[in-house]
Amino acid sequence: MTGEVAVIGAGMHPWGKWGRSFVEYGTKAARAALADAGLDWPDIASVVGANTVRCGYPGQVAGATFARALGWQGARVTSVYAACASGARAIDTARAQILSGMVDTVLVVGADAAPKGFFAPSGGDRPDDPDWLRFRVLGATNPAYFALWARRRMAVYGDTPEDFAAVKVKNAAAGVANPHARYRSPVTAEEVAASPVVADPLRLLDICATSDGAAALVLSSVDFARRHGVAAPVRIRAVSSVSPVYPRTALDLPNIATDSIPDSATDSAAASGPMPDAFRPSIARAAYEEAGVGPEDLSLAEVYDLSTALELEWYEDLGLCAAGEGAKLLREGATALGGRIPVNPSGGLASFGEAVPAQAIAQVCELAQQLRGRAGDRQVAGARVGITANQGLFGHGSSVIAVR
Repeated sequence: MTGEVAVIGAGMHPWGKWGRSFVEYGTKAARAALADAGLDWPDIASVVGANTVRCGYPGQVAGATFARALGWQGARVTSVYAACASGARAIDTARAQILSGMVDTVLVVGADAAPKGFFAPSGGDRPDDPDWLRFRVLGATNPAYFALWARRRMAVYGDTPEDFAAVKVKNAAAGVANPHARYRSPVTAEEVAASPVVADPLRLLDICATSDGAAALVLSSVDFARRHGVAAPVRIRAVSSVSPVYPRTALDLPNIATDSIPDSATDSAAASGPMPDAFRPSIARAAYEEAGVGPEDLSLAEVYDLSTALELEWYEDLGLCAAGEGAKLLREGATALGGRIPVNPSGGLASFGEAVPAQAIAQVCELAQQLRGRAGDRQVAGARVGITANQGLFGHGSSVIAVR
């Protein structure tokens, strides 16, 4: 186990399509986190910004952008980019600064003003970029990839479209109680089934939207938190940011287009001998090992439900059930509010949509509120240990374990 850092402030800007600058969203989330921590902006020694997809304004990057927006006061600034794992990498960077003794307080911010429709690579020809290749050569948007995984679950485990719809119904019910969620209406299985097919078997309500939004945390040393009057702070005990192990035998975004590129998803796999564990389970396993806990200790989980079918994958990757039993766990009600191990009590991406640099930070905001007992109608009773999980393109792992 490494040392712990305290979460003394959490703040968010509501998700939606607001048509304004990501800087405005991030600044409001940062001020909310500062207020929650009971600190003034000059009390912050370091700012770590999770970069937007477009890396801020030309000539600037996210850490400095937010420091300037809040008012230059001499804080250290750092910017981190790891695609959808950017927020967790920003938290990890902040944690390292605190544990090294470099600083006592860090503001972590992620915000985005997402484009309408599918995410796609920026212009220009980049034949050595697997993300560019899978769009330009295969025409494989993210929903096409999600659909491949959904079809695999149906073929291998017997999952059904009704199982996938039940994930949306569950997460929408939780999102109703979250004031920061974009979608705050209950959804029925019939409404999912009646929504348009996007990439068979997934329908529109099986897939998360792209959104504007922001999230921020104030992290500190545990000693600082206690000196500041927080006797029993929520503590981050682990941050997993592992990469895959060679060879990668599962076709994963964006490597579904890159067999010809060295070290790609399937390069030399046929002659490599025994296969290592898959990437996503290794993310959670590293977090468990660092935190000294296991799946049986969890009170809740926040996972990266880009699609309803992918949420079921995460149940298995986190060790909440055996491979192929995700749908069974869902049908039993174990992952719903009031169940044995609620998953996405925030409402998940189903209720928020993707605001790429903010989402892994938002997951930890939810853990903080749950572990403090401040989650209102979506509160998980007696919450003591929570985990987050997502992954970013190009092999960025992302999992955070927080305890109270």
